[in-house]
Amino acid sequence: MRIGLLGGSFNPAHAGHMHIAQAALKRLRLNQVWLLVSPGNPLKPSAGMMPEADRLASAARLAASPGDHRRILATDIERHLGTRYTIDTLAALRRRFPRARFVWLMGADNLVQLPRWRGWRAIARNTTFAVMPRPTYNHAALAAQAARRLRPWRIPARQAAALVQMSAPAWVFLEIRQNPLSATELRKQSRAIGMQDHLGESR
Repeated sequence: MRIGLLGGSFNPAHAGHMHIAQAALKRLRLNQVWLLVSPGNPLKPSAGMMPEADRLASAARLAASPGDHRRILATDIERHLGTRYTIDTLAALRRRFPRARFVWLMGADNLVQLPRWRGWRAIARNTTFAVMPRPTYNHAALAAQAARRLRPWRIPARQAAALVQMSAPAWVFLEIRQNPLSATELRKQSRAIGMQDHLGESR
């Protein structure tokens, strides 16, 4: 099995996540993409974070949408594994699924902050990963510390389909259509709508 792992808070899950998952399925020739709903991202504040059950439900609804839904799965496996850091999650998944070939999926915004992840160099040494473009982040991501340090192991986008079978370190920056949606913007819009509704009721 060739499995892409898309970790995140999914606070909430949205069409941008599905765009990344579907692009990864096609470009990396994956069998499945798992939406790993984090029990708690150590790099994000808990304020404004929806309960894990709600975030998992939003990811499950997204995965059940028409299209490749049988190949895109929402899971809270990190909670069952007892892991919160990516390096620990990857190690646990390899132990539990020794015959699977995993590739980590991330947006360009996460490539920028990769050096803040626990054991990021070990992650890169042991896991292939694909970076998806994100509006306003791409130039900064490719000029940032992680991309500079890992430049010798970056493969051309035209070789992306071979990435999962490669030995780490190896990574690719995929050239795909960009989706501007973000959970942060969706939460802002939701709060704005809620405020408008409240003001309307008070009139």
